Amino acid sequence: MTIKIVRVSTDVGGTFTDLVYFETDPGSSVQTVRTEKSDTTPPDFEKGVLNVLDKAGVRIEDVDFFAHGTTVVINALTERKGARVGLITTRGFRDVLEIGRGNRPDFFNLMYRKPTPFVPRHLRRELPGRIDYQGSEKEALDLSTLDAILADFRAEGVEAVAICLLHSYANPAHEKAVLEAVRARWPEAPTVASHQITREWREYERTNTAVLSAYVQPKAERYLEKLETGLTEKGYRGNLFIMQSNCGVDSVEATKAVPITMVESGPASGFWGAAELGRIIGEPNVLALDIGGTTAKCSLIENGQVKIKTDYWIERNRTSAGYPIMVPVVDLVEIGNGGGSIAWVDDFGKLHVGPQSAGASPGPAAYGRGGTNATTTDANLALGRINRDYFCGGSVVADIEALDTALGELAGKLGASPIDVARGIVRIANSNMVNALKLVSVNRGYDPRDFTLVVFGGGGPMHGVALGQELGVKKVVVPRGAPVFSAWGMMMSDLRRDYFVTRLMNEGDHQALDTLLSETMTLARTEFGREGVSEELVTMRPLIRCRYQNQEFAVEVPVPAGPVGPEEAARMVSDFHEIYEREYTYRLDAGVEIIGLHLIASSEVGKLELVPLPKTGAPVENAIKGRRIVDYATEGEHEATIYDATRLEPGMSFRGPAIIEDPGTTIVIHPGNDVLIDDFGNTHINIRG
Repeated sequence: MTIKIVRVSTDVGGTFTDLVYFETDPGSSVQTVRTEKSDTTPPDFEKGVLNVLDKAGVRIEDVDFFAHGTTVVINALTERKGARVGLITTRGFRDVLEIGRGNRPDFFNLMYRKPTPFVPRHLRRELPGRIDYQGSEKEALDLSTLDAILADFRAEGVEAVAICLLHSYANPAHEKAVLEAVRARWPEAPTVASHQITREWREYERTNTAVLSAYVQPKAERYLEKLETGLTEKGYRGNLFIMQSNCGVDSVEATKAVPITMVESGPASGFWGAAELGRIIGEPNVLALDIGGTTAKCSLIENGQVKIKTDYWIERNRTSAGYPIMVPVVDLVEIGNGGGSIAWVDDFGKLHVGPQSAGASPGPAAYGRGGTNATTTDANLALGRINRDYFCGGSVVADIEALDTALGELAGKLGASPIDVARGIVRIANSNMVNALKLVSVNRGYDPRDFTLVVFGGGGPMHGVALGQELGVKKVVVPRGAPVFSAWGMMMSDLRRDYFVTRLMNEGDHQALDTLLSETMTLARTEFGREGVSEELVTMRPLIRCRYQNQEFAVEVPVPAGPVGPEEAARMVSDFHEIYEREYTYRLDAGVEIIGLHLIASSEVGKLELVPLPKTGAPVENAIKGRRIVDYATEGEHEATIYDATRLEPGMSFRGPAIIEDPGTTIVIHPGNDVLIDDFGNTHINIRG
């Protein structure tokens, strides 16, 4: 008897909880794929996960692999629904959170106010003791006042404790002592120290990261425990993996200890999915674009590798410096342009789109839920790009009267026709997204013409071809299951941890570099071993962080995962000059300084390998639903052939103008572009030259 392999992933979003289900029969090429959506259920998000499992008819006891991503951390931060935190730091550094950084975005605003720290000053306390930047003890740690500090915290209603001592990235001995002492005296209080999260320098960033991790820890722990309990009660006996912001998954226990690592788990899984899709279809260089209801996010993938950084900020915009979170996060650019982005006219009669969003409630005017603002979705509907008789996959009856009223109001302000306004909305939205894609490509020395554009989310397929034409990419690919692609990406993720260590040395000190690499790799193997992963199953990918001497900006240079001798060090320096020049457009005749190590350690935990979809040999004409006039906004009106996505199968091909209607999205094919459905059901659109 052949045992089927069943894998499930769920992704909790602000409006919907998505599910992707794979069932593979190892004895044949049969592979069952199902997707499902259910309402997200705040504040009890785990109920939405259990609901979508029931809705999809998943027998949880048959599941071998379960991956989960959630917005619970980022929501707790942005909605200020975390714990009351007390901070313990080094004497003299109580006000690091208040001081922050001087590079405020609104520099000439004399009335500028810094973002309010998550910990008020009276809950920030100091301890004597000092470690220097080389890790040497300059002053012994004094814990004599700790009991009084914790007594005050209890009296003030503190629910979690954050610890960040000066230079603990170089030597965490003092921090470990404080952590052990707090846990011994107050075991019921969640406590986190900065060295558990990051071993990088920058006191403000490390302190804020420790504080925000403590802020979300109680809520995240409760959520993950409830999810575990709910799945166990349903009969799940396997491991539960949690999607991380670094495009990998990790165990529940590791995530509960440092939950801030899943701050951007949703976008990370989508971009990792784009990288894995590129591997499957033979396109290692990918520009990935995720367009949802509120935002558009994009990232660049080079040679199959998603870029990870720790210079991540939340709530950073034109008027606020935001808050740093120094954890490994996928390198992305996010803008306030999505399907629900509101179109509006300023005091000078200029049309804008976003960043304000109509959200899911009331949503676009055409939803018929009381929304009065025209959005990008409304514009696409007015232009015939979305089928008014198949709105939201047929689940919503389009409110055309509300749509006409919303566009008419803008038309009156602009002195234009409603259809011209709709064209303008689509063009502006496309322009905003092109600029975001250029930020991750052209602005960093990459030519978009060398990349394939992979678009997903509900809005990605709608705008992808227009963006691809503007950028000059060779091809646009719409994944099968694009609306739930982030959940699909979790299915392809490895167990992964990123280790960032700050250590200053010069380019010729290859022995010190070799020692640092060896120590960090040993640490990674030890931690993976605790998770039951044997050493031979762990893959190491070291990146050395280098900069020119006396300069600020650094780049990462890959080196082999082995001994570092003179030859390896010389090759690293040579590669550094090339990478730096591509990033910053110049190179210097100056010495190179090493500032640290970024080690990527990963192990496969049941990564799914897709099998080709079956073919019936049916002609492509069988998938045609009809024809209608579509306004392409930039190329005028054309009669487009309408295809049913559920009837398209591998090998089918056709040419635009065309529209592919999927229950969860619409793929807009511009005139002259050739379309091919690949063996896995992905839609390839070759951009005409």
